[in-house]
Amino acid sequence: MLTFVSAAWVEEHLASPEILVLDPRSPLRYMAGHPKGAINAPIAKARDASGNLRSIPELASWLSSVGLDEKHTPVIYDNADGRSAAMLAWILQYLGRDDVHLMESLWEKWVADKREVFYKPVAPVAREFKAKPRLELRATIDQVAAAETARLVDFRSRDEYAGKVDNTGRPGHIPGAVNVVWQELAGQNGNLLAADEDLRKVLSTAEIKPGQPAIAYCLLGARAALGFLALEKLGQPVALYDGSYTEWAKSDNPVEGPEPKAKTENA
Repeated sequence: MLTFVSAAWVEEHLASPEILVLDPRSPLRYMAGHPKGAINAPIAKARDASGNLRSIPELASWLSSVGLDEKHTPVIYDNADGRSAAMLAWILQYLGRDDVHLMESLWEKWVADKREVFYKPVAPVAREFKAKPRLELRATIDQVAAAETARLVDFRSRDEYAGKVDNTGRPGHIPGAVNVVWQELAGQNGNLLAADEDLRKVLSTAEIKPGQPAIAYCLLGARAALGFLALEKLGQPVALYDGSYTEWAKSDNPVEGPEPKAKTENA
């Protein structure tokens, strides 16, 4: 279960011994300012050198190293577009945590509201993270290929979806997928996500029916993680295909792309 909390709630609970605030941004952004006691857990460490999501034991080891265990409630925040926080929130739920808290506003608003900012790094205290995987929250390439009732949702740009941008060697999208541009999910006035009413309009336009199982993907998984959060927030059953279009394009699975250019014969 994911709980959205206000910046005021986060500020009020910073001193709680039961809370562990995790900053999924890069070390450089973390050092440029963070809440008191926040631990840097760069989301880049969740992937290996090839860009693939690390194994469950490796992810558990990483989360142990930043000090997360069953006695501490994870609280996540982010800046800019929120993709790093979305990915970490999904990973924690995928590994079985039902107490994930996500700050509903972005770091820039924390600063603009003149809440206290710290600059010194906080050394984590290693603890034991126990993974209890919820496999239903993650879709494999085989599950995507075999999906019949689930709605495939491509959270990339319209040009990527249409195959006008080629960053994989096989431009286009997974057959049957609908396109929801991830920026359409973004909130206003410093909020991570748009209001529920606006999210419902976006999903309705893409013909995603309430209660219909969905599989979210993009190019590498980060944008789709934000889509996962939006769908989850509305109570939609959803899984994340973290291999996303990068993995799909490398396979022998079919692709729906741009119409091939007609050949012209020399006169």
